[in-house]
Amino acid sequence: MQKKPFPTPATPAGSAPDLPAGLPGAVLALAADGGISDAELVRRTLAGQQDPFAALVARYQRRAFWIAFHVVGRAEDARDVTQESFVRLFRSLASYDFARSFYTWFYRIVTNLAIDCLRRIRSARAGSLDDLLPGLEQQREGDHALPLERAEQQRLVWAVLGELDPKFRAVLVLRDIQGLSCREIAPILRVTHATARWRLHRGRQMFRERWERRAGRAGDGGDG
Repeated sequence: MQKKPFPTPATPAGSAPDLPAGLPGAVLALAADGGISDAELVRRTLAGQQDPFAALVARYQRRAFWIAFHVVGRAEDARDVTQESFVRLFRSLASYDFARSFYTWFYRIVTNLAIDCLRRIRSARAGSLDDLLPGLEQQREGDHALPLERAEQQRLVWAVLGELDPKFRAVLVLRDIQGLSCREIAPILRVTHATARWRLHRGRQMFRERWERRAGRAGDGGDG
């Protein structure tokens, strides 16, 4: 397994939205049936059935949340992005190309909405990094067993990720946190494979530079 270029940021336990209470057994069965493809669920939805779309939500809800969370850095915003992603998905189903991967198509929707959300946060918060990290702060407050050194490292990870341009942050999240390949990332971000590889290389480079600079300042006794 390829070694990740930076520590994976922690995610607050219990923050991902749970499946709806009392989900019908038929929906659970559809979601769990590996013999029924995502494309088939789309076909059934377009044919007017309701359960297949609920099954798609059940399959992808948690993964959509974590992608959004790792881009925007806040659980509340990630929930909003996840909800909007499924609204956009439903409205766009008629344009789905059945020759293409469903998850790649859907991840593009999630990633683009998350990037837009991150840009709005930066604009509204005037670039305050601390405002991007309440999810991590909540975890640190709720988990007294977390070593102080690890908590500080996680704070630095979020801070450095928050400094990166969204296009670089997105490819780092998809590759080094979500584990997608550059060939999978390229269509999600609507770039060429070469561009995805370059953004990954450049994003890792910028992360390392900022990480070392911040870690160095912390070692000298502070960020100032």
